[in-house]
Amino acid sequence: MRAVDRRKFLSLSAIIGTSAISTAAIAQEGPTEPVARISKKNVPPATEPRREHPLDPALRIAYSSLKNIRANVRDYTAILIKRELVNGQLGDYEYMGVKIRNRKVADGKIAVPFSVYMAFLKPETIKGREVIYVENANNGNLVAHEGGMKGRFLPTVELPPNGMMAMRNQRYPITELGIENLVAKLIEKGERDRQHGECNVRFIQGVKIGKRECTVLSVEHPVKRSYFDFYRAEIFIDNEYQIPVRYCAYDWPTTPGGKGQVMEEYTYQNIKLNVGLTAKDFDRNNPRYKF
Repeated sequence: MRAVDRRKFLSLSAIIGTSAISTAAIAQEGPTEPVARISKKNVPPATEPRREHPLDPALRIAYSSLKNIRANVRDYTAILIKRELVNGQLGDYEYMGVKIRNRKVADGKIAVPFSVYMAFLKPETIKGREVIYVENANNGNLVAHEGGMKGRFLPTVELPPNGMMAMRNQRYPITELGIENLVAKLIEKGERDRQHGECNVRFIQGVKIGKRECTVLSVEHPVKRSYFDFYRAEIFIDNEYQIPVRYCAYDWPTTPGGKGQVMEEYTYQNIKLNVGLTAKDFDRNNPRYKF
């Protein structure tokens, strides 16, 4: 892997589909001769062109990716692999098959609600668990049941997504799952971090997630500050799909030169876009499910 220099990044931005927003101020060419009878106090002060923040190229890509998702991605299936630091403990990798249908709005109303189906694959402690969440359905609750022997005796339950039971060993509620929500969260973090300095940004080519060619965006905050969420974050952007397929954030190292502990890690593999998911895919009465 190698860092991309400025010239190569400009080419990369065109490939990924960055927006045509320019952060440089437009220079105004003034008259060559003084204008008579204009008082100096009425002449606006000269302003310096806005300096580009290291995060600006990354934000342009993120905004472009979000626009692309909202315009072109209706639904998708994938294998989600996640690992999270919760209450000071880094959990095991969890594997789950997911079906996700993005929210679509028409005439100011929700035409298609945000919908999630999750089937847990491993480790054995959670294998067989199924969870469904549909925006504005089931009284706002998620619907879940356990797998294995526990699933034979425990009933299907409805839980508030932000409640204690649903949030056990989780950093985020199911309402924030999915690639579109990930991009929106990255934009939120980026805009906040953009208000400060102490930020190093690199683009790295030639990386693969499974067989998918990706470009890695690496953002690092060398100095720990209360307003930064992470020491380093790595976002893997699928070059063809123009969406992030992996995100990993690290805490500040406790020893000089250390890598830092993983705080959160999410990878989407085997992504299939726009497969035509319907309401039945998010219905607990689907005969293919075990609710």
